[in-house]
Amino acid sequence: MASPSAEVRRVPPSSLLVSPPPSRNVSRKRSHNALEVDQGKVSSAKKNAALGISSAKKSRTEASSGASCNSNKKNASDRFIPTRSAMNLDLVQCNSPDTAAAIEAATKSGNKRSSGDSGTGTSSSTAAEDEEKQIYKKRLASALLGKEDDANHKILKFTKAKPAIAPPDSFKSTLQARFSHNKMSAVPAAAAKKLNRHVPSAPIKVLDAPELMNDYYLNLLSWGANDVLAVALGQCVYLWNAVTGDINELMGLEGDEYVSSVQWSDAAGGSAHLAIGTSESVVQLWDVTASRQVRTMNGHSSRVGALAWNSYVLSSGSRDSTIIHHDVRARQHQLSTLASHEQEVCGLQWSPDGTMLASGGNDNALCLWKAGSIGTSRSMQTPAHRLEQHTAAVKAIAWCPWERNLLATGGGTADRTIKFWNTTNGAMLNSIDTGSQVCSLLWSATEKELLSSHGYSQNELCLWKYPSMTKVKELTGHTSRVLHLAASPDGETVVSGAADETLRFWKVFGPNRKARKAGSSAAELSSSSLSSVMSIR
Repeated sequence: MASPSAEVRRVPPSSLLVSPPPSRNVSRKRSHNALEVDQGKVSSAKKNAALGISSAKKSRTEASSGASCNSNKKNASDRFIPTRSAMNLDLVQCNSPDTAAAIEAATKSGNKRSSGDSGTGTSSSTAAEDEEKQIYKKRLASALLGKEDDANHKILKFTKAKPAIAPPDSFKSTLQARFSHNKMSAVPAAAAKKLNRHVPSAPIKVLDAPELMNDYYLNLLSWGANDVLAVALGQCVYLWNAVTGDINELMGLEGDEYVSSVQWSDAAGGSAHLAIGTSESVVQLWDVTASRQVRTMNGHSSRVGALAWNSYVLSSGSRDSTIIHHDVRARQHQLSTLASHEQEVCGLQWSPDGTMLASGGNDNALCLWKAGSIGTSRSMQTPAHRLEQHTAAVKAIAWCPWERNLLATGGGTADRTIKFWNTTNGAMLNSIDTGSQVCSLLWSATEKELLSSHGYSQNELCLWKYPSMTKVKELTGHTSRVLHLAASPDGETVVSGAADETLRFWKVFGPNRKARKAGSSAAELSSSSLSSVMSIR
């Protein structure tokens, strides 16, 4: 048992080393009375508490627990030895004697110059020196540690610190993040990765697309599940393989006839079939693998500017203001005709689950049609919902891939808005004024983001965060209105086609690990030079 007069060595506050406690002779046989702490040890523990070593209450508890340690229980630290993992080493440099000496030298030299100029003595500048030291010390702590209060915190810790949960918006200063000894991130790794997703401002590839028609009402771009991009240039359709980079001409028209729309089949195993609409009211179906036309489907009386697949059903929208459903398997292909629009049908999209068709026209109307009505009547004039809030042509239509019954639409030059709809009841959820003609819309499959392409005067692509609709990124480079958008099969890369007769490939959306495959278009395109420009022909 240690005597009441046992002394404890004091540790200078500026020192970082703690001297070991003096040795004590402890009797092997301890009785219940021997475990009690006398008044002298309690007073010593109180003295040690001033140095951050221990408290009187803790010493009394530890003494009563016995000197022998349980072999199955590991103590975080000894009473007199600090836990190194809990130390705040960032305060070492700030509170070290060298730093204090440097601060004192700097303030003294400044005061000597000022006193020499003013003729005052050193006694009158003592208070000013102390004040300057404190100000300098606070500024130094603020720059290095992020907080002025940290300069007065303890360096040595004798208990294991509780894990701190940083708020999501917490951050470190630049100096602290770079030179900190305590490698504890303020932002969780997953959140930091998400926040730091970089969207390049420049396209990763550019293709020259001569004779890409400058017509707002046409749909001349489609990227299939087979990783082949179909582009309609005037009278011809070209295929660009994103993996190999090969370019082939699939078909060509004669005379004044031109291609007005293209769309890859989305049916299982049908990605090798391409639907082509022409200015002569004809819909052609091509087997791309064999490079031959499978069939021709009539029914319209004017050009076919919009196409949309739903399994084996191909829907076509025309300038004659009608929509025809074709069963590509049947000899009598025409299932039904939808006649609600009053002008050209320029936008056509089936919902991801295939239960509803959205159509947009030059009559400023958005119509929603239920799939259950297909084939029940040869002609229908009444859609499930006819929405007329747009004030210009509705060409840009995009169904949300991760939220059912959410539809985004964009209006033309006189409208300039992106509107969001609940297709169950036809209610408009939100409307955003973009400031320019909305030509095309594309949802991200991995993030809650929406990409829009615009016409005059911006001629840009805009990435929006949904549902706040804050603008994340503006992608510029096109010199004329960006009429078309299409996404790669993995969802990471987006191609834009503009009236400046160029195709630009952008790394816009985050990685889709489920859809990523070896040799995907994103991997191939990422290896391309940023300045590489070639012709699609």
